[in-house]
Amino acid sequence: MKRIEAIKIIADELEKELVVCNLGFPSRELYSVRDRPENFYMLGSMGLASSIGLGLSLSTAKHVVVMEGDGSILMNLGSLATIANHSPKNLTLIIFDNESYGSTGGQPSYTAGKTDLAALATGAGIERVLVVDSPQKLREAYRKSKKELTVIVTKVEKENADVPVIGISPEDIKNRFLNAVKKSIT
Repeated sequence: MKRIEAIKIIADELEKELVVCNLGFPSRELYSVRDRPENFYMLGSMGLASSIGLGLSLSTAKHVVVMEGDGSILMNLGSLATIANHSPKNLTLIIFDNESYGSTGGQPSYTAGKTDLAALATGAGIERVLVVDSPQKLREAYRKSKKELTVIVTKVEKENADVPVIGISPEDIKNRFLNAVKKSIT
């Protein structure tokens, strides 16, 4: 499954969820598939999507979806322990595992070797960790994730879609997302 296909599957399921998307190509792909004010596109801060998503999930009753890359989550493994210990039921962390740093040239990540992200998430204390490798399994896993903290490790191909850069300034991304968050709190 290509990452853009996986992103489209999730995007088609979204209603009013708040979404934090990993930097680089995943954000560009989400933007091209389904741009909406409830999407926060990370244009920097590699490794922090999971932490930002956790903070959001603790501050709102709305469901929060984080789309993270394997390389990024490897940069911030401590977030898995923090997520596990807070265990917000309204958080779904989707990790796209293409075994590479797709936005920086395709260098292999440690998941191409011995590192198992599902085992790391389970070891951190997250009770519901699913590994999927097909569109149908991803759709089913996402639908089940809305009732409890879930990490979905999604196996995807090493390919970036040919999509344009995000046509919104970082300031506008931030402002419209903050407005969407404020609406979800009130």
